[in-house]
Amino acid sequence: MASDATNERRPNPIDIHVGSRVRMRRKLMGVSQEKLAEALGLTFQQVQKYERGVNRVSASKLFETSNFLGVDVSYFFDGLANRDPASGFAESESERFTHEFLMTTEGVELASLFPRLAAKQRRRILELVRTLADDDD
Repeated sequence: MASDATNERRPNPIDIHVGSRVRMRRKLMGVSQEKLAEALGLTFQQVQKYERGVNRVSASKLFETSNFLGVDVSYFFDGLANRDPASGFAESESERFTHEFLMTTEGVELASLFPRLAAKQRRRILELVRTLADDDD
C-alpha cells in the first residue's frame, strides 16, 4: 500500500509537461516567476508548483498564462499529441537533454544567441564545449 500512496503523490506526467512548457516559455521571454505570478494574481510559490507539475494549472489560469506569455494554449501541450499511448509520456534521451538544457538560464541564453553566430563560429564553440566536457571526464 505504501507504493500506492507514493504513486498518488507523484505529479501527473501531463502536468509536468505543461509546467515545463510554462517555465521554458517564461524563461525564453526573460520573465521572472514573480512577474508571471503578479500577472496571474498568484504567489511566485504557486507558479513554482505549476512549473514542477506539483499543482495542476486550471483551464482559466492556463488561458491567462498563454495570453501573458504570448502563445496559444496548445503550445503547452506540444509534444504530447503525437505520443503512442502505450509508451506513456516518457521523453526520449535527446528530448530530456534538450529540456534540461533549456531549463537553465545559461541554456536559454545560449539557445537565443547561438543562431546569430556564423556557422564557422558555431563549429568552433561546439569544439570548445566538447574539449571542456572531455576535460571533466
